[in-house]
Amino acid sequence: MEDIRETKQMNPDSEQPVGVFDSGVGGISVLRELYRVMPNENYLYFGDSKNAPYGTRPLEEIRKLTIANVEFLLEQGVKGIVVACNTATAAAVRILRGMYPQVPLVGIEPALKPAALQPGHPTVLVMATPMTIQQEKYKTLMMRYEEKADIIGLPCPGLMEFVETGNTDGPDLKRFLENLLSPYLREIDSIVLGCTHYPFVRGLIEELAGERVRIFDGGNGTAREMKRRLEAAGLCTRRTGQGTVTFENSLAAEEEIELSWNLFQKK
Repeated sequence: MEDIRETKQMNPDSEQPVGVFDSGVGGISVLRELYRVMPNENYLYFGDSKNAPYGTRPLEEIRKLTIANVEFLLEQGVKGIVVACNTATAAAVRILRGMYPQVPLVGIEPALKPAALQPGHPTVLVMATPMTIQQEKYKTLMMRYEEKADIIGLPCPGLMEFVETGNTDGPDLKRFLENLLSPYLREIDSIVLGCTHYPFVRGLIEELAGERVRIFDGGNGTAREMKRRLEAAGLCTRRTGQGTVTFENSLAAEEEIELSWNLFQKK
């Protein structure tokens, strides 16, 4: 596969790759959507699994880690960046846009809007990391739709760690989710997956919640927003063939790269 890390200029160019960053491997769920929406682009994914999980760290530490890792991707020559982590988005995306106004930069937030705007004043359960639920960005988002729906924020400490170890459907994960969700399943109409790790366990969540409960995540909307920003900046590739994907991880372990590919190719 072509090594897309050689270009180190800071001014974006249309033939440079799109950078995708997450606190671990969860953002690969967003990368999959990016690849579906823009299959001819090249992508460089960086997962900071060495410092995962971000969702239980102090705000300032999350902010410093996020800025450092985005700067790393820019040094590798990416033309735009998706911060594919709800916690990191809330902590640092506004600051990063001020630091790099010339770079298309898209974050992700829980897909609360489509869930809350369902007919009949629905009850919505938002599954997210503890830090995401504590941050002002989430609270502001929740207040925006609290007249349209009953919104329940559910901190899920420990859930992303299952995905980080490659466990997306094991019996211990199922028991974990049963304990987490069982108090809410009778009253809710939908579940919002407010962490990019959670789409990888969507199958088990759907099994436990049943067909009546709709599941929402923000990956596709984030991918479409990045495409819109690249088009507006004139940075969409002119390449017509299929693009490449390159994975890097702060753990620098072959097992992490193999896990990344497995999740990217997971049906």
